[in-house]
Amino acid sequence: MAHDHHAQSHDHGHSHGGHGHSHAPTDFGTRFLWAAALNAAFILAEVIYGLKANSLALLADAGHNFSDVISLILSWAAWWLAKKKPVAGFTYGFRGASIMAALFNAILLMVAVGGIVWEAVQRFSSHEPVQGDLVMWVAGAGILVNGFTAWLFVQGQSDLNIKAAFAHLAADAVVSAAVVIAGLVMLLTGWGWLDPLLSIAVSVVIVWGTWGLLRDSVRLSLQGVPPHIDFAKVKAFLAGQPGVTDVHDLHIWGMSTTEVALTAHLTMPGGHPGDHFLHELAEELEHHHGIIHATVQIEMSDGAHPCALAPDEVV
Repeated sequence: MAHDHHAQSHDHGHSHGGHGHSHAPTDFGTRFLWAAALNAAFILAEVIYGLKANSLALLADAGHNFSDVISLILSWAAWWLAKKKPVAGFTYGFRGASIMAALFNAILLMVAVGGIVWEAVQRFSSHEPVQGDLVMWVAGAGILVNGFTAWLFVQGQSDLNIKAAFAHLAADAVVSAAVVIAGLVMLLTGWGWLDPLLSIAVSVVIVWGTWGLLRDSVRLSLQGVPPHIDFAKVKAFLAGQPGVTDVHDLHIWGMSTTEVALTAHLTMPGGHPGDHFLHELAEELEHHHGIIHATVQIEMSDGAHPCALAPDEVV
């Protein structure tokens, strides 16, 4: 699309993370591998003892955990790709892989929950005997495995990709705890219907906690303004700079699950303010608005700006 902005000056200011700021994601590579390995081993245990105990719950949970291992591998791959340097064909690098992984993980978790609910509904009509004590021991081990691996990602909640991995693992720990409780109550009371009922209740809790992750990852994948960025506040900040009479073509989007980019045109009839203004502006955007990649174009004449967002178009 061609843009005629009647510009007399086209200068750009870029922020690349001053004051020792690093664009590289925190080193979670080893943690992803540990989490995937421990969960893969637990899946094998669930299948073996699920068959031995005649427990559909354990076998269903093994399938759910398998989806988690796949999601962990995807998250690790996205984390690794995000560290790769830009190349000619991918000038932003591969940071967007983290958004794709977060979105896929959210969808995968929803699908897994659907499988749990379906299995629970089927079990309401099933009266096959289950070794409740064995189920409890295996589910108890699941609490330890999933609880520990979820703890590995507690510190990375600002990264949507890390948050997705944490959500998967924490949800598994909750499911395992529910299975332990159900197993104990069934041993004491013989209420076989309690297991599927509790599984459905846990699924509702998981969906409630995952909805925000799904919403945010869809938003980022569509290059929407990241949820923690106030578009109107950023625009007001730019418009309030000395000498600025108009702000247009303002675009804010997530380059990855942790990095935010901005491009904007500022109309300054008094002339170009110099590189110092651009550097100061970029630092302000980074430190006060969380935008670490800012590109600002200075224009010295007013004109029609067909690509500017109207007030009712702001998201």
